Amino acid sequence: MSMETVFAVLAVTVVGLMVGVEFSVAFVINPILRALPLEACIEARAHGGRMLGRVMPFWYFGSLVLIAVLAILTWGGPAATAGVIAVVLMAASVVLSIALLVPLNNRGKHWTAENHPADWRELQQRWDRLHYLRVAVIVAAFILVAVAATTV
Repeated sequence: MSMETVFAVLAVTVVGLMVGVEFSVAFVINPILRALPLEACIEARAHGGRMLGRVMPFWYFGSLVLIAVLAILTWGGPAATAGVIAVVLMAASVVLSIALLVPLNNRGKHWTAENHPADWRELQQRWDRLHYLRVAVIVAAFILVAVAATTV
């Protein structure tokens, strides 16, 4: 098995699992949490923010590195263009996360039912809208990683 194939399989697996988690947060978990009573919703989202806030930076940067390695290994071949565009999209998702989503998450992860700002719902809705955008970007990156992987 070639090095390109190994990195293609790793990139598809790691990025695909990450996309699945983020898609689930956007379209399954958060809608369930919004249906809970106020106190439970705030505390559950805070807990999720703490838990995923510890894991996702490594997952995003790891995905970015895997995609970059795949793009480098396929440079000059038919998979390179898809790989390079996937790198750009994943890098954009990292910048979006660090600049906009992480600051909101860092605020919300400390909220409790007794201690949260009056505009907590608006802040969560803003985070959700930005997260939808991030999900769209990483889904596009994942599709391109899959294209690159099948072109190796």
